[in-house]
Amino acid sequence: MVVVTGAGGGVGRATVRAFAARGDKVALLARGQEGLAAAADDVERAGGEALVVGVDVSDAKAVDDAARQVVDAYGHIDVWVNNAFTGVFAPFTDVTPDEFRRVTEVTYLGYVFGTRAALRHMLPRDRGTIVQVGSALAYRGIPLQSAYCGAKHAIQGFNESLRCELLHARSGVRTTMVQLPGLNTPQFDWVLNRMPGRARPVAPVYQPEVAARAIVHASSHARRREYWVGGSTAATLLANAVVPGLLERYLARTNVDAQQEEGRPEGPANLWSPADGPQGRDHGAHGRFDDEATGDSPQQWLARNRGWMGAALTAGAAALAARRLTAPARR
Repeated sequence: MVVVTGAGGGVGRATVRAFAARGDKVALLARGQEGLAAAADDVERAGGEALVVGVDVSDAKAVDDAARQVVDAYGHIDVWVNNAFTGVFAPFTDVTPDEFRRVTEVTYLGYVFGTRAALRHMLPRDRGTIVQVGSALAYRGIPLQSAYCGAKHAIQGFNESLRCELLHARSGVRTTMVQLPGLNTPQFDWVLNRMPGRARPVAPVYQPEVAARAIVHASSHARRREYWVGGSTAATLLANAVVPGLLERYLARTNVDAQQEEGRPEGPANLWSPADGPQGRDHGAHGRFDDEATGDSPQQWLARNRGWMGAALTAGAAALAARRLTAPARR
């Protein structure tokens, strides 16, 4: 049994489809009624089985109750994917304390509460996997997203601490994190936006299915501590490790404009209530960037096929060594 939070749209929506394509039973957790209903239809059409649970992940008791509902229906939880989030697109000084708190409660504490709920059912069985959906911004903060970046950094630290504890206990429960690039999802029309232009992901932009494939793969290969999705994620994290000050100056110079495009913000913000609630509509998995988004990630393909590639490289190196040993000596 798989549980996905934030299942009604964006990455969560693509992820439940990917799990359903394997024939999995999938519990869909989110606030928005329209998105959840459509996601359940997607799961059934893909060959899976859906359980819809309306929940705000910032409410710890509600998340515990949702986990109990899943276990009562299916007996256990094999995989829990923490994915739900919200955000404010504005300079830090333009974000109110209540707005910053709300982003933190959903985007960070929602992961904490989801993880606690999953562990309550996984630890007694000594099995299960928790996937934390992260971002390149879990390591490298950028302008206009201070609350979101702070939450993703917090998830990173929290997950590292939890991994240490599980390793110390020699637990069979695993946790891993998937760091994502800029994606073509509806989030850029959902965030509370106080900038003059419409919010957009920093290029290059990837389709949400790229993220979904990585999340499904990570759920079955959770011994690896984290996965980087997209070349831009790898480049950002490597640059941040080597020349963080230089990268900071580059982001300060380029990323305010790189995260905006012409036009006024459209659609209802989902900070306090879901954009796909009773008065809203289903927004699906994709945003408005299909024309530029790519559905491929060679870097993630290499991560998924690391064993095969390692074997091929080893065989190639062995063949080359044998060839050198048997080659006639040059005079």
